[in-house]
Amino acid sequence: MKTVRIPAGWPVTEDQARAVQDELRGWVVLDEPGPPPGTGHVTGVDVAYDDERDAVAAAAVVLDAATLDVVAEATAVGQVSFPYVPGLLAFREIPTVLAALEALPCPPGLVVCDGYGLAHPRRFGLAAHLGVLTGLPTIGVAKNPFTFAYDDPGPRRGSASPLLADREEVGRALRTRDGVKPVFVSVGHRVDLDNACAHTLALTPEYRLPETTRRADALCRRALQEATA
Repeated sequence: MKTVRIPAGWPVTEDQARAVQDELRGWVVLDEPGPPPGTGHVTGVDVAYDDERDAVAAAAVVLDAATLDVVAEATAVGQVSFPYVPGLLAFREIPTVLAALEALPCPPGLVVCDGYGLAHPRRFGLAAHLGVLTGLPTIGVAKNPFTFAYDDPGPRRGSASPLLADREEVGRALRTRDGVKPVFVSVGHRVDLDNACAHTLALTPEYRLPETTRRADALCRRALQEATA
């Protein structure tokens, strides 16, 4: 487990954080399709917090995209690097997530975040931010639609409907299990939306949430428990 310090010069105010988002947003690449589903590696990242101890743990779990077997995993722990502010959650998570990714013994391939990419008020959620900083293809798969509107997709697995900010499609509501609440997919960096949805379906053979998210969630919780015991 890697221990992380808050980087020098890290934003400390909301205005500073929004300025960083404005600066980096122009670097997001939206005209690449991304890796084909079922090929190479796909990596889930997630974080867990202990706010009383001012601690955060991040996990990165690499899966074989064809079999969904675990190939490698890494964790990092550190100090919470930013207060809780909706729309700025990436600033709480990125230092430890980057450290976990850097500790992996193999290339991560596509990175799947438990959160948002373009489906964000400033069109620069965690998946986009992480993608720009690492250069990796990234997508966000969230549990709820944040502030965006959508029509309920059809009841069958694979049904989808646009996730809308007014008339702009910022993602999709995607049904990953018959009759179960959809997840909310948005692109982060170097992946298009059709491919992001195809990856999400490939990663949900049994459950609503992607295996990447499920594995990373369990691992970061264990890491936090060990770090704060």
